Amino acid sequence: MSGFLHYLEMPYLLQGILITLQLTALGLLGGLVLGLALASMQLSRHRALSAVARGYTVIFRGTPLILQLVFAYDALPHIGLMLSPMMAAGLALAANEATFIAEVFRSGVLGVDKGQVTAGQALGMTPRVIMRRVVAPQAIRLMVPALGNEAVTTLKNSSLASFIAVQELTLRSTQLASSTFDFFSIFFASGVMYLALTGAISAIQLAAERALDLDRPASRSWAARLLPVRRPVAPLAEKDAGAAAPAEAEEPWLPPAPPEPWEREARAAALNGAPAAVEVRDLHKRYGEHVVLNGLDMTVTTGEVVALLGPSGSGKSTLLRGINHLEDVESGAVLIGGRRIGYTDDGRPLSPTKVAGARAQAGVGMVFQHFNLFSHLTARENVAGPLRWVHGMPAARAESRADELLEQVGLAHRADALPRHLSGGQQQRVAIARALAPNPRVLLLDEPTSALDPELIHEVLEVIRGLAREDGLTMLIATHQLRFAQEVADRVVFMSDGSVTEEGPAEEILTRPKHPATARFLRIMGAESVGEVA
Repeated sequence: MSGFLHYLEMPYLLQGILITLQLTALGLLGGLVLGLALASMQLSRHRALSAVARGYTVIFRGTPLILQLVFAYDALPHIGLMLSPMMAAGLALAANEATFIAEVFRSGVLGVDKGQVTAGQALGMTPRVIMRRVVAPQAIRLMVPALGNEAVTTLKNSSLASFIAVQELTLRSTQLASSTFDFFSIFFASGVMYLALTGAISAIQLAAERALDLDRPASRSWAARLLPVRRPVAPLAEKDAGAAAPAEAEEPWLPPAPPEPWEREARAAALNGAPAAVEVRDLHKRYGEHVVLNGLDMTVTTGEVVALLGPSGSGKSTLLRGINHLEDVESGAVLIGGRRIGYTDDGRPLSPTKVAGARAQAGVGMVFQHFNLFSHLTARENVAGPLRWVHGMPAARAESRADELLEQVGLAHRADALPRHLSGGQQQRVAIARALAPNPRVLLLDEPTSALDPELIHEVLEVIRGLAREDGLTMLIATHQLRFAQEVADRVVFMSDGSVTEEGPAEEILTRPKHPATARFLRIMGAESVGEVA
């Protein structure tokens, strides 16, 4: 035992540890830089860059590291690149680890819900802002365990550098054992040293995971306060995924009566002659051989509420996404306030960055079927963040606006809760507040209640009902809620096979449809009960 402890303190082996750490740092840092470049190339829209990155990955992941070490040390000098053993080993380690680190980066980015990226686009964020504010903070949390594993792997692989005479810990242990013949004690001491180094890496990994855990209460330490990713969380009593507002009991919800005929007539008169807010002209869209939009035409006047009805696959969601240029179309045009989103005046497509600016200027808000809240941000930050990143609003003013809107949708008490600590109805109300934050001219709602449990639907419909009746906001709502459509819509547009089959005043279409397809759909959806209530 005394001999073993003696080797742990021997300067000769300790110097080997220092060389091992230097070699690991060269391989890991080089691998991070090169891996980031490879991941970016693979995620690029340019196929040539992606093909080069994948070819590199196949070569370096498919050949032994020892061969790569030999190549860096013995073959590169033949082309005039002379490297020391340490630099050759560092280069080989970096080139090898880059392939695995690139996959870690790529899987982290791909692991972020695509709906959140779409929501960022709909809010007018540029690709760079989406990557920095939405994707990267979530991807980093996914990548930390895998990156910790790669750091340990790099440290252990550094022992192969002894093959090209780098005096790291393994080679020095071998040399010492050859001279003393005390193989067991020396290599046991060497193993303990490696274990201590890898244990330190594991501790750093666990500390990083702990610091990035959004469900942990915020630390009071000065170091934790420097982390921009820390977020306050709701009290433990409110953290359940389905938690609603504590304490107070809600009164049973009863649907309000549909508008009286005189109310509808007054609203129709007010909308008559109003300028067009949205114009859809001869819109065509297909996925392969499947036609989704087939020469669709539609005009929505300022202040009008239009309910889009139709069976699944009729093109309602594609139409809404096409209006906000979240979907490319084969032909046709969409005008918001007389301007096309995504194209110049002469019809040329804009770059993604300029499209984001055009969306922000057009003033089109969008609420998605599956909420698409940014999962790493609280309710307040979901609303305030886009105001700062897209519209340049000061932080204090943005948070004030967020608090005002959360109050409006009945969620002021949940402002500091993360999305996963909110019920589905609460998440959708936050999504509505986020869409309303920049004061849009037009609000698009894509099946805003279809992902909710029946008992949660009314709370979302009440918010939308208030926007329609009190705020006078121009809205297009894709929905299967027929009673709701009858209550809030000025006009119903029934879609089938990518075109408008029938349209007209909500009361007329829902109670006296003329087209057989409309009548069949309403019958299946139980429209008879709507007519009886009316």
